[in-house]
Amino acid sequence: MDMWSGSVAIVTGGASGLGAATAEALAGAGLKVAIFDLNAEAGEALAAELGGSFHSVDVSDAGSVKSAMDAVVSEIGAPRVLVNCAGIGPASKTVSRGEAHDPAMFSKVIGINLIGSFICASQAAAHMVGAEPLAPDGARGVIVNTASVAAYEGQVGQVAYAASKGGIVGMTLPMARDLADKGVRVCTIAPGLFLTPLLQGLPQDVQDSLGKQVPFPSRLGNPAEFGKLVCHILDNPMLNGEVIRLDGAIRMAPR
Repeated sequence: MDMWSGSVAIVTGGASGLGAATAEALAGAGLKVAIFDLNAEAGEALAAELGGSFHSVDVSDAGSVKSAMDAVVSEIGAPRVLVNCAGIGPASKTVSRGEAHDPAMFSKVIGINLIGSFICASQAAAHMVGAEPLAPDGARGVIVNTASVAAYEGQVGQVAYAASKGGIVGMTLPMARDLADKGVRVCTIAPGLFLTPLLQGLPQDVQDSLGKQVPFPSRLGNPAEFGKLVCHILDNPMLNGEVIRLDGAIRMAPR
């Protein structure tokens, strides 16, 4: 991680859950962290704690992303690292009680999870490719996107969410190929069941039941373990164009 110490990292969805754990891990490794989120209260508090900055951003709005990205460049420098964690996961079946899935809801999920990840990645990459290399091999930056095991085993009611995460999986290799000659690596993490705010709100017995579905370790993932993998991706220069499942060997059932 020494090569990246002092570099600028942007974490979308960085105010809570996997994004917050990632922001903490990167700050702990010596990076200057900018948090992009819509939750200003939590985002500003974490940024202050980490000595970073917070920017209110709608990742599905290219103009909002550009304004925040320009502010980061102006205040602390061009990003060398981008980690996309912003996302939503509303549940709805293709047909429910005789009614077709709301196309606006489907579009919203795709717009935030998939298109939002692409907007942030492409805009960050535009800054990375103009930076000086950090290593003799020409390394300039790293992009880490967040998919989900739902990309492979989407459950009942996850048609929009699974489609958005499947798109992120499919985007990984071509984006890595696009940026290879510019020294920017791209990887994706596909987490399983993690103790994010959504699951933290469930009763303990429900959390325990979900954790027992994971073969080993038979528990919910700790967001800090996601942050550790982000740091390893930064540290391992041969990781590129790859989707890594971080899931304790779980394979999701239909329900």
